[in-house]
Amino acid sequence: MLLANARLVGRPDLVDVLLVDGRVARIAPAPASPAGVCAASDGEHVDLDGRHLLPGFWDAHVHLLQQALAARRLDVASARSAREAADLVAARVRRDPPRPGEVVVGFGFRAVGWPDQPTAALLDAAGGGAPVALTSGDLHSGWFSTAALARLGLTADASGLVREDDFFPVAGALDGGTPAERDAWVRAAAAQAATRGVVGVVDMEAVDPREWTRRLDGGPGEGPDVTRFPIRVEAAVWPQDVEAVLAAGLRPGDALAGARDAVGHALVRLGPLKVISDGSLNTRTAYCHDAYPGGGRGTLNVGPAELAPLLARAHGAGLRCAVHAIGDAAATLALDAFAATGTAGSLEHAQLLATTDLTRLAALGLVASVQPAHLLDDRDVAEELWPGRTARAYRFADLLVAGVRLALGSDAPVAELDPLLAVAAAVRRTGDARPPWHPEQRIGAVAALLASTGGCGVRPSVGQVADLVVLDGDPVAWARESTAGSRPRALGVAGTLLAGEWTHRAL
Repeated sequence: MLLANARLVGRPDLVDVLLVDGRVARIAPAPASPAGVCAASDGEHVDLDGRHLLPGFWDAHVHLLQQALAARRLDVASARSAREAADLVAARVRRDPPRPGEVVVGFGFRAVGWPDQPTAALLDAAGGGAPVALTSGDLHSGWFSTAALARLGLTADASGLVREDDFFPVAGALDGGTPAERDAWVRAAAAQAATRGVVGVVDMEAVDPREWTRRLDGGPGEGPDVTRFPIRVEAAVWPQDVEAVLAAGLRPGDALAGARDAVGHALVRLGPLKVISDGSLNTRTAYCHDAYPGGGRGTLNVGPAELAPLLARAHGAGLRCAVHAIGDAAATLALDAFAATGTAGSLEHAQLLATTDLTRLAALGLVASVQPAHLLDDRDVAEELWPGRTARAYRFADLLVAGVRLALGSDAPVAELDPLLAVAAAVRRTGDARPPWHPEQRIGAVAALLASTGGCGVRPSVGQVADLVVLDGDPVAWARESTAGSRPRALGVAGTLLAGEWTHRAL
C-alpha cells in the first residue's frame, strides 16, 4: 500500500509512505505529479491529501471490559445530587421496565460535592423493587439498593455504598451476559477505540488474562474468531491470578491468544502485574500524607508488608509491575517497594506527588503512567479534598524535568478512551471556559504526543511495524490552540492501520 501525500509532524513537505508486508518500507518526497505517484509502487494507492500520518496511539491504562460494560449501562454522570441520580434510575425503569431478576446497572456517579448523600432507600424507591447497582465514575465504589445488596451478597450501611476491595469482585459481574456475549461487547469496545486512532492498550482489567484465549480463539465448539481483533493488548494480571498464570508457564510478552497481525505478531500478550495500593480521590480513599477535610488520610488496599513481597515475586518471574498510587503517601510507599526489590514498571496515576519522589521516580527508571483527562473532571474535587496541595497534583511538567518518562492513558471508562483528549488535557490543563489549572504543569504538544505512541515517536520510520494513524489536521497546531473557551474542537481521525491493515477508515 502506498500512502501518498502525507504530512509528518514537524516536516513541511509532503511525503509518500510505502507499506510492504505490514511494515514501513520507504518514506520519500512526494512526486510532483499524480502520474509519478501512481508509478511509485504496485498495490493500493491512498491519497492522504496532506493529512498528517503518525505512529498509532497507545492507551497505557484502560479497563476494557468495564469500558464495554459502561457503554451498555445507564449513564448517571450528569447527576448533581443523589436525588438526581435516583430520578435517572426511576426514568429508566419507567421507560424500559427490567425483566424479573434483572439488575438495573448505572455508571458514572460522583458524590463529592452533592448537597445530599446516597442512601439505599433512594434506590429502593427508584427501582420499584428491582435491584439497582450504580458504579462510581472512578470505579472504586458502588451504590446499591437493598435488593441489589441481597442479590449480590454484599453488606453496607444505610448509604448502600460499597467501596474498594469489597466492591472490586462484583464490579464486572453486575451486567450478566454469557461469556460469548461479553466477549462480543469487548470486541465492540476495541473497534470503537480504533476509530480514535488507537492501535494498542494496556488492559488493567481485574480478570484472569487467560480469558483472552477464549475471547479471540473461541470457546469449546465455537471455533476461532475469524475477524481480526482491531487493536493490540497487553493484558495485566492481578495478584489473585498471578500464581496460576505463572504456573501455566506464561511469562511477560507471551501470547495469550492465537490471533496475529499481518506481520505474524501476537495481538494479545501478557502484560504487567497490576496492584492497587490505595483508593481514589473522589471516594476519599487515595492514601495521603495529610488528612482530608473532616479527617482520615485514605485507605491502603495493599500495605508495605504485602506490597514488597508481591513486587519481589513479580521481579523474580520477570514481570514488570504497574502499581496504582493516587495519593502522595501511597506513591511514597510504592517507590519504597520498587527500590527495595529492584522491580521495573510504572507508577499508575501518580495524581499527587511529594517533591522528593520526583527524583526517586527518575532514579528508579519507572514510568509515570498518567491520565491527563482526569484533571478536567477532578480540578474542583481536588481543591476541595486536597486544599493547599493542588500545586503537587498532576505534575506532568515536573515529571519531565526530573527525567521521568510519561505514558498517557485514559483509565477508560473513568475518562473517554480518546488519546487526543488526553493530549489536549496535558497541553491545555482546562476543558472549559476557565483558565488552565496550574498552568506551570502544562507540557508541550510534541511531548504529549511522544507519551501517547508507545515509544514509537511522532513520525513513522522505515522498518517500523505499520501501526499508524491518519489525522485530518496537524496535532501540534491543534493542541497549541488557545486554552480559553470550551473543550478543544474535534480533530478527526481519518484512518487507523494495524500492521498495514485498516482497522478504521474514513477517507
